[in-house]
Amino acid sequence: MDLNKWPRQVGLKNHDLFGDEFFGTEAPCVLYEKKPVLDAAGKPVDGLYSAWVTLNNPAQYNSYTTEMVKGVIAGMNRAAMDRSVVAVVFTAVGDRAFCTGGNTKEYAEYYSGNPSEYGLYMDLFNGMVDSILMCKKPVICRVNGMRVAGGQEIGMACDIAVASDLAVFGQAGPRHGSAPVGGSTDFLPAFLTMEQAMWSCISCEVWSAYKMQRLGLISKAVPVLKVDGTFVRNPLVITDKYIDNGEIVYGENVRGDAAAKAKEMIANATTDFTLLDQEVNKILWTLTNLFPNCLMMSIDGIRAKKKFFWDQSKLSSRHWLSANMQTEAYLGFNAFNNKKITGKDVIDFVKYRQLLAEGKTFDQELIDAVMAPRLG
Repeated sequence: MDLNKWPRQVGLKNHDLFGDEFFGTEAPCVLYEKKPVLDAAGKPVDGLYSAWVTLNNPAQYNSYTTEMVKGVIAGMNRAAMDRSVVAVVFTAVGDRAFCTGGNTKEYAEYYSGNPSEYGLYMDLFNGMVDSILMCKKPVICRVNGMRVAGGQEIGMACDIAVASDLAVFGQAGPRHGSAPVGGSTDFLPAFLTMEQAMWSCISCEVWSAYKMQRLGLISKAVPVLKVDGTFVRNPLVITDKYIDNGEIVYGENVRGDAAAKAKEMIANATTDFTLLDQEVNKILWTLTNLFPNCLMMSIDGIRAKKKFFWDQSKLSSRHWLSANMQTEAYLGFNAFNNKKITGKDVIDFVKYRQLLAEGKTFDQELIDAVMAPRLG
């Protein structure tokens, strides 16, 4: 068959579903930007780009508002449908946080006590995770700071993660009125042992980037602190691989006087993401030099394992999280949102358990009893 005999439509179709209204320039918003791929010598490659989907809400640790969730979905779709994009870089503004999850102020002041509205929000959240897992370009999580709660969940949906060595990772749900069923209970057991995944989910501890590299959650932790013009590793974390009383110490936090000195060093240092961006560029250049369709088949083959468990639970989790906005989420998010007024970001857990043990009805009297009183 001579294909040249058959007519072909001239011009390329636009398959992007979303318009520019889903992106912004002023916080809180999501930024979308294309940057040229750099070759091994650091020179731009003509016509090939990375798409940077950037959370822009640094004043609230890049927590995502409802509109920002829409922006992430739009960004992943736009990158997927752009023929010139090699991969997505998912990151955030600033040097303190990649993302701390949903916007607690919005949760407390709009969604708490309103399960129907929160159910609609969770449909968007599920769509955000799906947009990462379904993006037809590799997604690199550039972890520029703390990645906790929902931020940990959308980060783990990505394909590769490299992090600032100042970053910490963990969950917050059971301490602040929720459960990490927006991805962490599905994804963590694939990265960590079951015991480690369990403790990370329920303890609400935050673990260092070096510890997470050792355990396999991220590919690499990269120094970002500069002292007198020289990069230094995070002084708050032990970065020597030695064993103390049978336990690997690498990645654990220093304590006592060492911690105080480390904090002073960090306060006097400057933050520079040059080395982190070099690592991102190395990954992008590696991906550029692969067959794109074979690459995506390989990625989707691994994603399918994450998607299997995510798809099994995302709908039931959506309904539970919505119903929970009537009770423990109402307590947890309002306690956190009022911490400047009360001086505490959590409820009185002992009192709450005591009242439940007495069979107390969840009513305003119970709420008043377990919430911290206003200062003054």
